[in-house]
Amino acid sequence: MNRGPAGEAWTMVALPQIAPMLASPGPLPPQRADHLWSAETKYDGQRAIVYLPGDGSLLLRSRSGADITAAYPELHSLGARMSVPAVLDGEIAVLDGHGRPDFARLQPRMGLASSPARAARLASQDPAHLVLFDVMFLDGQLLTGLPYTERRQYLQRMVAAGARWSVPASVPGHSRQALELTRSQGLEGIVLKRLDSVYEPGVRSSAWIKVRNVHTVDAVIGGWVPVRGRQGGPPGALLMGEPHEGALRYLGSVGTGWSEQERGVLAELLAVAADDTCPFTPPPAVPGAQWVLPRLVAEIRFTTRTRAGLLRQPVWHRLRPDLAPGGDA
Repeated sequence: MNRGPAGEAWTMVALPQIAPMLASPGPLPPQRADHLWSAETKYDGQRAIVYLPGDGSLLLRSRSGADITAAYPELHSLGARMSVPAVLDGEIAVLDGHGRPDFARLQPRMGLASSPARAARLASQDPAHLVLFDVMFLDGQLLTGLPYTERRQYLQRMVAAGARWSVPASVPGHSRQALELTRSQGLEGIVLKRLDSVYEPGVRSSAWIKVRNVHTVDAVIGGWVPVRGRQGGPPGALLMGEPHEGALRYLGSVGTGWSEQERGVLAELLAVAADDTCPFTPPPAVPGAQWVLPRLVAEIRFTTRTRAGLLRQPVWHRLRPDLAPGGDA
């Protein structure tokens, strides 16, 4: 038998497995409807569902459902702060000196669930921060059917800010000002949530809208070309595509935005995925192209698209090991 914060006795309950609700990309709502929405800062990190049994332990699952608890030892103490069973939704980020998410610092942490010793070393260098923005289950009650405003009240009452976690601000009725503030601070954008929206597990819902300050696409790597004049050397550009009507449609090439370390990691991954067959339909006319199995997903930033669907001014942003080809972003 355990006891809650008010001293009441309760019995350990099984926690439901809940898939994360996903936001749809879109524009700001019309001003006449702005009062129906609340804005939260969009964090550039790794989505995590947090399972808190109430016995001092904690389990973190990625969007795919994988157990990533061991990759983030600095977050484990949250379990000791929660005395009632709960399931929370959040984003894991590594913040820079100005409190802004820095994905380049987070990326080495992803995929370390099977390497706890290395995860602990990296945690001491660049500790992660958990941004908790929703609660779906609390003390035996499923809260997914409650409106956003009520879930936020539960969340704010139950989670006290700590050194490694926090609840983001929620600003209703001022989406344009919120977006401009994130732009001025160099942040990715905002997520707008309808005040009356329920939590829809595993659904990409129009009740949550992500509005970015830049355009991005989660693209599939289908090939590469080496640095000019260095046949067989490291990748000079990646050939990107996106699923379309059962095929992989070519989006163009991207050759800027990565560090030399990232280029080296990509070279190793591309060598493993090498293939003789072009995965794109129709095949692009790219001299010297090396094809790979379309297994890797990357987030690419761009300004706009051409009439043919190619990306204009594409820039590499990050590898997305948490996404499968054809999966939702």
